[in-house]
Formats: sequence, C-alpha cells, structure tokens
Amino acid sequence: MGIRKETNGRPEISQVWPSAAIAGGELQIKGKGFARKDRPRVMIGELAAPVVIGSDSLIIARVPEGASAGELVVASGDQSSTVWNCDVGIQVAEGLHPVANPAVDSFGNIFTTFSGSRGQKVPVSVYKIDLNYNSKPFLKDVMNATGLGFDRDGLLYISSRAEGIIYQATPNGNMSVYAEGMGIATGLAFDQDENLYVGDRSGTIFKISRGRQIFVFATVEPSISAYHLAFGPDRYLYVTGPTTSSFDSVYRISPEGEVEVFARGFGRPQGMAFDQDGRLYLAASMGGRKGIVRIGPDRKPELFLSGPGIVGLAFTPSRSLVVATNNALYRVDVGIRGNPLI
Repeated sequence: MGIRKETNGRPEISQVWPSAAIAGGELQIKGKGFARKDRPRVMIGELAAPVVIGSDSLIIARVPEGASAGELVVASGDQSSTVWNCDVGIQVAEGLHPVANPAVDSFGNIFTTFSGSRGQKVPVSVYKIDLNYNSKPFLKDVMNATGLGFDRDGLLYISSRAEGIIYQATPNGNMSVYAEGMGIATGLAFDQDENLYVGDRSGTIFKISRGRQIFVFATVEPSISAYHLAFGPDRYLYVTGPTTSSFDSVYRISPEGEVEVFARGFGRPQGMAFDQDGRLYLAASMGGRKGIVRIGPDRKPELFLSGPGIVGLAFTPSRSLVVATNNALYRVDVGIRGNPLI
C-alpha cells in the first residue's frame, strides 16, 4: 500500500490493516496528525466507528453495525483526512446458525445452515440466499445440518452430525440419503476425482468413492466441535479441528493419507477456502485478533480480514467473499477468484 500525502495540517493516513473487515472487526490505522487538535474520530461511510485506541500516529477503530461502505476518514477538530478505501462487508442474511463454510453454486446462490444445538429439531435446516440476497427455506428435516458442498453436477451434500448421515439434494430441494455411519459427521470436501471426504470429529476422515464405497482415509486428533475440510490445488486435503488449545494447527493430508502439520498457532481454526493462486484463507484467531487469516505458499500467516465469530467462508463467481458468522452472512468485495472446489 502506498502512502497518501496530505497537507494543511490534516490528518494523514499511511496504512490501514487489515484491508478488509466485517461489523465488529477492528482496523489498525497508522499515520500522523490524528490527535493534532482533538481526540481522533473515525468515520466509515456515514457511520462513526468506535475508537478503541487513539493516539497521534495510531488508531484502532471498530467497524460499526450497519457499515456498508469502505470509505474511511480520520478527523481531528475541524480537519479530516482524505478517504482511504477498505473492503467492508455488507450483511446479506441474518437469523441463521452456520457452524461451517457456506456453499456457493455455479450461479452464485449461497446455501447455509441453521444447525441448532445437538439434537435440536429446527423448522428449516438449510437456507438458500439468491443473487438478490433473498433468503428462502431450502431443506427441512436434517438434524444438526453442519457441512455443505457441491459436486460437479450441482447436487448439494449436507452432513448431519447428530445422525452420522450424508444427505444429497437436487437443485429443486429433493433430498435423499447418500451415506450413513459417518460418526459425528461434520466437514465435507470433494477431490478432483469426485471422491467425497467426510470428517468425523471423533478422529476419522472418511473417503467415499463415486460408487459409494467407504474407506478410512486418515485419522487426526479429535475436535471439540467439528472438522473443516478443503482441498488445495496441490491435491492435498487440509483439515482443521478446534480443540481447547489457543495454539491449534492446520493439518495437510497427502493423497496417500499421510498427515502433517501445515501451519500452527491459531485459536479455534474453522472453515477454509483457497484462491486461484493457492493461498489458504482460514477462519481463526491469531495473536489475539479474530477474523480470516491468509496463508501463502511460504506458510507465513497474515490477518486478511478482521471480524468476530467467523465460522466459515466461500468465494463466489463474482470474486466476492462470503463470510459466515455464527448468526449471519456478509459479502465482502475482495476482488479475488477462488480455487475451483472440484
């Protein structure tokens, strides 16, 4: 990011980090002249952003609820900085209960869950959010719907952690049982050969062939909540499973089922997605900061997006990022193409 020079005693912003956030996320603003005349104030669009820390050269501001534009301005007294553009997420759905990644079909429709507490029967298990962000019931009668994923034919797969069942649904919502006996079934992911992988949070990763033969693919440390799965462009399966530790790992499993640690040092690592350049995006906290962490091929993590309660994410055909919190969905226009899921 370049430095923007300003004159006439106005506050000067030199950097905003991270460059993306959703409501409740914190932005670190660096520059000078922030408290030249008075305590600094921050505006994001038309809304005031609460200042957590404010000094002449550093501000930490929280993105307010309802923020829908990323035009950030720092003011002190009667002087204001020029606008700094950030990627601020727009809420597109609420009243939900996702516990993993949303799923996006080839048209850009978004599917997410109302998972509920263990054993809770809810009126709607899976919702569909269309291109105009209208939320409509899509599936009922899936107990504790958890993981979602599409195959190449546009069929949606849903895991039930209460029943240990994987369901298959057509685009018009006709549902059938695809596989049973999956333990506490959580995360789902397809490989390039269209084998389906299912994470049983008690410690097993299952592989289901297109002929529906079931194999034990790998075993990893049990999770207190769920496994989250994603295939990288290297054809390795990436797995997270939150524990009680604040120093959890992202695992990487070879096509032969060999498990290694890809990266570590995260609090409650959950949903994942890859972009077309092979960078991994991970819902987690790092160094006490919550949001989405990006990990490049060099395996060095950086905070990409700031926000609380994030459980999953997915890229859309329009190069936006859908971010799922534990009760809502946000669209963030990051301009990044996701890696094809299969």
